[in-house]
Amino acid sequence: MIWRNIASNFLTLLVVLLIAAAAAVAWARHEFSGPGPSAVAQCVQIAPGASLNAVSQQLATQGAVSSAYVFRAGADYMDKARDLKFGSYLVPPQASMEDIVGVITAGGPSTCGTEVILRVGVRENSVLLRDISPETGVFAEVARHDPAAGALPEAIAAAQQKPDARLRVTVAEGVTSWQIVEALKQVDFLSGEVPEVPAEGSLAPDTYEIEKESPRAALLAEMSRRQAAILAEEWEARPFGLPYDTPQEALIMASIVEKETGIAEERPQVASVFVNRLQQGMRLETDPTVIYGITRGEGVLHRGLRRSELNTTTPYNTYRVDGLPPTPIANPGRLAIRAALNPADTDYIFFVADGSGGHAFARTLEEHNANVARWREIEAQRGQPTDAPVQGDG
Repeated sequence: MIWRNIASNFLTLLVVLLIAAAAAVAWARHEFSGPGPSAVAQCVQIAPGASLNAVSQQLATQGAVSSAYVFRAGADYMDKARDLKFGSYLVPPQASMEDIVGVITAGGPSTCGTEVILRVGVRENSVLLRDISPETGVFAEVARHDPAAGALPEAIAAAQQKPDARLRVTVAEGVTSWQIVEALKQVDFLSGEVPEVPAEGSLAPDTYEIEKESPRAALLAEMSRRQAAILAEEWEARPFGLPYDTPQEALIMASIVEKETGIAEERPQVASVFVNRLQQGMRLETDPTVIYGITRGEGVLHRGLRRSELNTTTPYNTYRVDGLPPTPIANPGRLAIRAALNPADTDYIFFVADGSGGHAFARTLEEHNANVARWREIEAQRGQPTDAPVQGDG
């Protein structure tokens, strides 16, 4: 009888424990997948090499999760415990633990916190310090500095030392390889020497996430890898009948298109003008190539072209020589490469500035002369000289 009572009590206790365990599991699942406790957005910062235990405790301290233990158990159950990605991530209000696991293990660009950006532009470079507000999710500029002016301001210098600071390099379309190398030399969050300037056109304009003390040569190698991949992809998808024998020739054309217009929608039309000229045996007659022959990509020509320069024969003076110049004249972006390999189907063989930032295109010399006359009127109204060579006069 005693043993029967013991067995009965044991079974009762086991049932109670099983019910309690099931209830605990159900509660944990609800806690893990249900709305989180934070009423406001939060910036969650994952340090390099951080453990799941440390991150779970951090989240509980911030009030982003209700239980560090449940967060760890859920991440383990999702098989995400070893997938933490370094960075700073914006977590929306009442985000569930399941959502937070997804955010901090997906990787990608940081979405909150402090970021220091080197922007490499055609006419100027800048180092920006920006902070994002967790409440709004909007970056606000804190400081801006011209790296050629000397040492970084204290705020930027201090920010880039933060272990969770996001460092980026953003390269604009149409920048030359020399300009990129010189800009990289001007910031101290990169390291190492650059043995030589990469070939013109070989670097992809893009945004690059980097770590502090990343080698400059390694960053340039990544730029080159991306540009080669873009060119190969666009070359493979090109239509028949284009006047290019090699991808390099297409890259040269893309660089010309990039320098002739800053309006994305115009690129296929500009490309069509030059493709039509090549196919008709006409010279390209484009100012940016002449300018490159003068500067060799080392800086900007802060004036208009002179008649004497247009009349001087150089490999880059497409008013004087047939066909394409020997090299690209800048680093074109993907859209310019695509335009060079997918030009618009037009009969245009001329274009000139139209006063709005864009260009007026023409099929005949008569139409073109009328467009030039209108541009001269605009120049006169603006008080600009009207006897200088027409910039962009395809």
